[in-house]
Amino acid sequence: MWEYEAKEDLLLMGINMKKIARNVLLCLLVFGPAYPVSGQDYPLRDAQEYRVRDGLANFFRKLQAGNEVRIAYLGGSITAQEGWRPKTLKWFQEQYPDAKISQINAAIGGTGSDLGVFRLGHDVLRHKPDLLFVEFAVNDGGAPPHSIHQAMEGIVRQTYAADAETNICFVYTLVAGWAQTLRNGKFPQAASAMEQVADHYGIPSIHMGLEAAKMEGEGKLIFTAAKPKTDEEKKAVGDKIIFSPDSVHPYIDTGHELYLQAVVRGMEAIRKAGKPGTHILPKPFVPDHWQAAKMVPISRAKLSKAWRKLDTNEHNLAGRFRDRMPEMHFTNQPGESIEIRFKGTGLRIYDLLGPDCGQVWVKVDGGQGRIVPRFDAYCTYHRLATLTVAENLPEAVHTVTLSVHPDQPDKAEILAKRNEKIDDPKRYDDTAWYVGAILLIGNIVE
Repeated sequence: MWEYEAKEDLLLMGINMKKIARNVLLCLLVFGPAYPVSGQDYPLRDAQEYRVRDGLANFFRKLQAGNEVRIAYLGGSITAQEGWRPKTLKWFQEQYPDAKISQINAAIGGTGSDLGVFRLGHDVLRHKPDLLFVEFAVNDGGAPPHSIHQAMEGIVRQTYAADAETNICFVYTLVAGWAQTLRNGKFPQAASAMEQVADHYGIPSIHMGLEAAKMEGEGKLIFTAAKPKTDEEKKAVGDKIIFSPDSVHPYIDTGHELYLQAVVRGMEAIRKAGKPGTHILPKPFVPDHWQAAKMVPISRAKLSKAWRKLDTNEHNLAGRFRDRMPEMHFTNQPGESIEIRFKGTGLRIYDLLGPDCGQVWVKVDGGQGRIVPRFDAYCTYHRLATLTVAENLPEAVHTVTLSVHPDQPDKAEILAKRNEKIDDPKRYDDTAWYVGAILLIGNIVE
């Protein structure tokens, strides 16, 4: 069986799952829900577990014919878990034993559609999926609806442009703070914005968390709790399902099982709908969609002399992230620079944040510069990140200059925001910058 499974899951990224759970829960307890739930300024969509729309006829035709079929999963940490993703893959394999079904695991924890649209070509489309699941409702929870439209429409249009027979299905997950909104009969803001794109392109959608929200309201489910260990704790829980340890990431055997069952119910209806055929791109839903978003190797830019390309077989970080960043360049020398000339409207840098990272001086078209730290309160480990350089520029040729700033950010003060401390001063004492790619809406000008 052919299978491409990118290994950049939470463990590979060096993220401690218990620490993430603790941090997310702390944010929820201290600051309240991190995502909008009321939708006061945005019309919320009526809650419905699945919408069939134009179906997934091309995908199901291949399954029924016993062909080789690839299912791509593009999403955040909930998809990176060994939960609904492998569970649904196994379900499809059991339903269609004659087909050769494999997965493309394109999930990265802590990222939304605004990165997914740039990495889609490298992480998904080059592997030629037959079905693309897109899961970003939680990580897009704080994004403006228009930004969601730009990125999600970019994902759709890129996919259909690459192969007009690929099918897409939007799936939505939830956090604890959204359960009441769902019980009130409405989708939260992010899923509501995504539904508008789904309507425009006839894309089926499944809300995997609607049943969990309903069960919590009926007293059949506890959304956030540790699993009981003692007989007394088990007796207190009774026959209730405990959904998650941290209000976000479901337990594999309970919350993710409910997610699986929701997908199964949706698929039973969706596979009866639609007719096989090619997708013809309609007039865009938003004129400034991100179909042109792409990931370009940083080697296409002009790098100063002290930059060094890291060997993925010898350097720990380059090897750890190579499935996402095929090449990684490094410098820790103040003043070393990257110059990029491009024609387009927006540019970001795909890089790492980490203990040894410093900060970057950013200039666009010779304007007043700004300092952007590549270090934050979570930098006890290295993780993937994006540095937003410029957005919504006029469609023209632009020049960007980025250079390593000589001063380190106040790392002790930054870590103290999360009650973290510098454990080893040598590990933090540097102005390093690890860069993998240019995230571009437009084209490089040589």
